[in-house]
Amino acid sequence: MDERVFVSLGILKVAACLEQAGHPVEMVDLSGIQNFEDCMRDHAGQSPCSTFGITATTPQMPAVMKIATAIRATRPDVRIILGGPHVTLVNAALKRERKIGAQGRATRAFAKLLEAFDVLVCGDGEDAIFAAIVPEPEKVIDADDPKSALWMTNDRLNELPFPARHLVDMSSYHYTIEGERSLSLIAQLGCPFCCTFCGGRESPMLRRIRTRTTENIIKEVLHLHQDYGARGFMFYDDELNVNPSMIELMHGLRFAQDLAQGEFKMRGFIKSQLFTDEQADAMYGAGFRWILVGFESGSERILTNIKKKANRAENTRCMEIAKRHGLKVKALMSVGHAGESEETIEETRQWLLEVKPDDFDATVISVYAGTPYHDFARETKPNIWTYTSENGDRLHSFEMDYSEDAGYYKGKIGEYQSYVFTDFLSPERLVELRDNLETSVREKLGIPFNQSAASIQYEHSMGQPGNLPRHILRRSA
Repeated sequence: MDERVFVSLGILKVAACLEQAGHPVEMVDLSGIQNFEDCMRDHAGQSPCSTFGITATTPQMPAVMKIATAIRATRPDVRIILGGPHVTLVNAALKRERKIGAQGRATRAFAKLLEAFDVLVCGDGEDAIFAAIVPEPEKVIDADDPKSALWMTNDRLNELPFPARHLVDMSSYHYTIEGERSLSLIAQLGCPFCCTFCGGRESPMLRRIRTRTTENIIKEVLHLHQDYGARGFMFYDDELNVNPSMIELMHGLRFAQDLAQGEFKMRGFIKSQLFTDEQADAMYGAGFRWILVGFESGSERILTNIKKKANRAENTRCMEIAKRHGLKVKALMSVGHAGESEETIEETRQWLLEVKPDDFDATVISVYAGTPYHDFARETKPNIWTYTSENGDRLHSFEMDYSEDAGYYKGKIGEYQSYVFTDFLSPERLVELRDNLETSVREKLGIPFNQSAASIQYEHSMGQPGNLPRHILRRSA
């Protein structure tokens, strides 16, 4: 899929903190570059930098291992730091294994990371990066501990500079909301809920909410409008309505539009069972036109098994509230949970047809380190791990080497793979049912397939540029 939609804010936040402290920073943006290893070798050979920091989610790890290898081949003397969600989640899973006296998947995965990288940064990196660049750093910098001096507090979060977006070609990123050029931001950190499929349930960094003030958030929104011409804003908070100051923030966003002398269009995530008419009214007044909701399933059995803390009736009520206030809803659905069967997937299909979302996606669950599906599973057969829910329903997953296997969380019809199965459905049948779910619901509700999902690749200028836009050539030359 097109990688030039949302810029990676985490690494740019770390870069901004380094710049603020007087450190010169280079940013190599490899999003969408097909021959990224060539690009990295070329850059490493020319760069004066002695330290390279890489951020990675779990699906990005196979590419990250290649990037690290490309840097080492050209500059064997440099320090390579790995940070981001993947190392943080594996570290959280490792802590749990040590706590129960086990040496399992997390132990092996973390050992492989220690072998490949000079320093591992776990947790928020904005302050931890400074511990990673001292002359003789610890091998593991653990900021994912509320007792650590590196822990990100509310006060510290509000002090931080905005992400260093000036280090990347923002004009090459394209995303719109209701026709307005849009950029992304994060107003708060963390999610307190305990969904069994979700990463970070054992990681304080991803579990504990840290909030910014309304004033600070509005300041960033106006910065994006004034410096980059954005009139659309995608809020990538886990759930906007977990923030007790949400209504105040909505009024602040309305005021920001008065200062900008025009309307903004916005999009963000909400938690279904917490959604109210007051919130919906305030969101629409602030410029929100789309909300995204992780309903996940239309089956009560599955909703209970995944500890969603929202039942089918509450999810339906959320849809009704949104429609009353003119908010479009993208329903985020998933299949392949413990207890999933043909019946539960059919219940999901029927619920979607009943509530009629404006858009939706349906994914096959992948099991990543840091999720209860991973951390609480047991090896029941060689290379087969089984998670058992409280009612006895089971989810089975194949063991994966996340540094080599690209277990993508999304795909296109005909290209999906499932690394999980249940007592009722094989991996192949899960994919077949997922494809049928998406095709049939889109057809009956008249929701077109996402036309922007076609793969768009940009060649590094040392390779074959093909039909590259000129501004990309200038950027990467």
